[in-house]
Amino acid sequence: MQEKKGGFHYHRKRVWHFIWKDDSIWSWLANIVIAFLLIRFIVYPILGVALGSSYPIVAVVSESMEHGTSGSIICGQQFETFPESFSSYWKTCGSWYEERGISQEQFRKSSFSNGFNKGDVIILWRAHPHNIKVGDVLVFQANKPQPIIHRVVRIWQENGLYYYQTKGDHNSNSIFSIGEDKIAEERVLGKGVLRIPYLGWMKILVVEALQPFGINIVR
Repeated sequence: MQEKKGGFHYHRKRVWHFIWKDDSIWSWLANIVIAFLLIRFIVYPILGVALGSSYPIVAVVSESMEHGTSGSIICGQQFETFPESFSSYWKTCGSWYEERGISQEQFRKSSFSNGFNKGDVIILWRAHPHNIKVGDVLVFQANKPQPIIHRVVRIWQENGLYYYQTKGDHNSNSIFSIGEDKIAEERVLGKGVLRIPYLGWMKILVVEALQPFGINIVR
């Protein structure tokens, strides 16, 4: 029996065909919207619950954790050429950590000991005082719209509350103006556990494309 053109099943088939089989630009745009809704309101919240963080996935948009030179400068020192290796990094930047009781061996055993790059995606896990240690990478809310992702260099307690100091591996010091010299527990959004690298110019395109899908951008 032929379906009536005004019937419910007829319209359902037309919608199904439009979404999955139509090659038009409108069908392509509809698929993008559907993907956005699924990721933003289903996949992303499920990841948040599973990983125990309201920021389960973040995209990095600054060079503050890179171990190579950005504009020929790293850790406040300028170079014409800089070989990207852990030994080169530690030779240039290690004294800052050693002055604060962080040895080369301790740093080498830290999470992301080789840093990570602008455009990388970092998976986060829940963070609380019992699973944060010096060397871990934290995402925290600063006094600016975008959260910050830097390495823990100091942990202490005041009146029973934990506080953290962080520093970007690439930076010459902690940035006091964003409040990373004293980060209260409630400002910590999660700690990095996995890096997904994107190479070349595509990194930046991926970062910009992922933000509308609920993947947060951090500096």
